[in-house]
Amino acid sequence: MTKSINVLFITVDQWRADCLSTLGHPVLKTPHLDALAADGVLFRNHYAQCVPCGPSRASLLTGMYMMNHRSVRNGTPLDARFTNIGLEARKLGYEPGLIGYTDTTYDPRVLPERDPSRERYGNVMPGFVQLVPGSEGGQSGAAPWLRDLATKGYEIPGRGRTIYDPVPDYPGTEERGSTYAPPIFRAEDSDTAFMADRSIEAMTMPTRSPWFLHLSLLRPHPPFIVPEPYNAMYHPDEVPGFRRASTPEAEAESHPYAAYMLRHHLGREGLDLRTHPNDEPAMRQLRATYYGMMSEVDHNIGRMIASLKASDEYDNTMIVLTSDHGEQLWDHWMLGKESHFDQSVQIPLIIRAPGSFSKEGRGRVVEAFTENIDVMPTILDILGCEVPLQCDGRSLTPFLTGDEPDDWRKEVHWEIDFRDVLNGKPEKEMGLRLDACSLCVLRDRRYKYVHFTDLPPLLYEISADPNELTNLAGDPDHAGVVAEYAQKMLSWRMVHEERTLTGISKDFERPRAQR
Repeated sequence: MTKSINVLFITVDQWRADCLSTLGHPVLKTPHLDALAADGVLFRNHYAQCVPCGPSRASLLTGMYMMNHRSVRNGTPLDARFTNIGLEARKLGYEPGLIGYTDTTYDPRVLPERDPSRERYGNVMPGFVQLVPGSEGGQSGAAPWLRDLATKGYEIPGRGRTIYDPVPDYPGTEERGSTYAPPIFRAEDSDTAFMADRSIEAMTMPTRSPWFLHLSLLRPHPPFIVPEPYNAMYHPDEVPGFRRASTPEAEAESHPYAAYMLRHHLGREGLDLRTHPNDEPAMRQLRATYYGMMSEVDHNIGRMIASLKASDEYDNTMIVLTSDHGEQLWDHWMLGKESHFDQSVQIPLIIRAPGSFSKEGRGRVVEAFTENIDVMPTILDILGCEVPLQCDGRSLTPFLTGDEPDDWRKEVHWEIDFRDVLNGKPEKEMGLRLDACSLCVLRDRRYKYVHFTDLPPLLYEISADPNELTNLAGDPDHAGVVAEYAQKMLSWRMVHEERTLTGISKDFERPRAQR
């Protein structure tokens, strides 16, 4: 371990990969993240391995594909036998601090029978010390932020979630749509600003040095609302157009899973497409509001980086910024992230490593396919720690020095388990068994193949159809491609089956996972 290295590991929630101005976004401005990318390495084709939040963070923090860690839904326990980035950092002498959340549900088999953690979703992943809980208003963890608001004179509603309610009768809302109105709190008092303030305190007054801080920001996760001036920063007439079929009905006809998503998941996190199918202005305003939320996050991350520079800690700090998943943002007539489309899983990744890394790879934009399971091995590799055998990912350090391994992966993979244990909606509506509510994706430069356990497959020729509008799986001319990619997917799963006790080479060195 290089003892001078601090670690600032930032996750933003529900941030799409295309939403960075340094990548040429036509509207959104992210000057502070752009500057971080210019001083580090930006990975353009970076993907999450699963959705929603809990499974994705389990993969990110353990370096494992979902098929191995098997925390498949929010609230599904994470097997206690697996290590994670926090536990591994402890072996190096760090005391990893957490500001925010990891969305972890504990393995009940290792807890006392009456332990309240057995009944709670949103525990802290072992290895981390939670300095400040997550800020979402609907959770008890928001209490520190709400108390902070109360001390500043805000009237706190009886139910925390309503803190995000918009200002009543806000001028322009009738013309711009409901998501245009800001909340009652000012930008300097927002949940994002509060978490950034606590992070600055933790970084500038560490209990030990070097330090390891994991900041997990809620935004730009719904609710879609943002304080002034960010609510008006982008005009709905200027946002890019939507990538989707001509109508919701046409989108639904593309596949039974798309039809199910359109019926049940659109109204949960914003406008209800079932009652406002043609409300184009409101959809465009929601997209503009989402960009405003991103600009607010960008501003606060900029404050944190400025603080590091002012305290002379910047040059000694590794900064990793990524997201847990993306957001459809009305592409394919969908909101949320439980889709097989790229918008749900392609996410940003920026790594700024100190020392020689900061010089050799500075400003590079990596085009190779990378996965969120690569983040843990990369951090540990930079810190000089052995990467656990459980990790399915590979260290990205060669890219930080301007290199690219000859044997690097040529495709990416992700999985979605869409079972509904409480209500059984997909099971009932599509006639599926509980364990058949799943899909797996293999995507390379030319094709995307989507395999469903008990539904018809999907095949898109990405190189010719980047908006994923034409399913070729039923085309006889593409039957050979479907068979080829199904074989590739089977081989991928066989190669990456959990191997903690089997992956030992003859010379007892850790084998590198091959793609």
